[in-house]
Amino acid sequence: MTPSSFVDAVASLRFDNAFNPYAEICPQHDNKNSAKIRRKNLELVLQAALSRGVCSLWIARDLGYRGGRRTGLALTDDVHLGNHAKLLHTPPLTRATRGPAIAERTAAIVWQILKAIDRPIFLWNVFPLHPHAPGDAMTNRCHSKTEREACSYLLVWLLEALKPNNVVAIGRDAQLALDELGIKAIGVRHPSYGGQYEFVSGLEAAYKTRLSGSKNLEPQLF
Repeated sequence: MTPSSFVDAVASLRFDNAFNPYAEICPQHDNKNSAKIRRKNLELVLQAALSRGVCSLWIARDLGYRGGRRTGLALTDDVHLGNHAKLLHTPPLTRATRGPAIAERTAAIVWQILKAIDRPIFLWNVFPLHPHAPGDAMTNRCHSKTEREACSYLLVWLLEALKPNNVVAIGRDAQLALDELGIKAIGVRHPSYGGQYEFVSGLEAAYKTRLSGSKNLEPQLF
């Protein structure tokens, strides 16, 4: 696949109670061109990763309603679009939503650590859409095994195309999903629900480095 055809493949996915930010428009927060903007952002990031190379692939569970549902980028909220552009030296990434920029707790922690590590890292999810509770789009639910398996070929392609030096599974759900695919990954605690310090220490061990920014995490995030 090319970056364009990869994005087309993601945009073609359809599941009940799962928002596809690359094909659908959120009536609360989007503009008429929002899905197109998110497709372009993902294509730019993937193209840069393929062209420049990456050292790691970080895999989380699925998109959240305050983050990837709005941006189309894993572990990234409105506030950190600029950081994501700098991560892989892409052209500027465009915000797809209207109204005030929304911050996500997980994204805030992840991007503080990415800045401290300062290496080219590609971010993805085992389920690349936003699964939500029936009738309540502004919630997060865990995707099902059926949903995950239907998308697994996309993750496999990314691994084969990007050839990262290592894969990091963020959270137990991501770790189990990668185990099912026979993908060797370094497991770290998800930073939500009090897991911030374990998340940081796991990454310090994985990268064999002391993260200079890890002690300066915003206190309101804890």
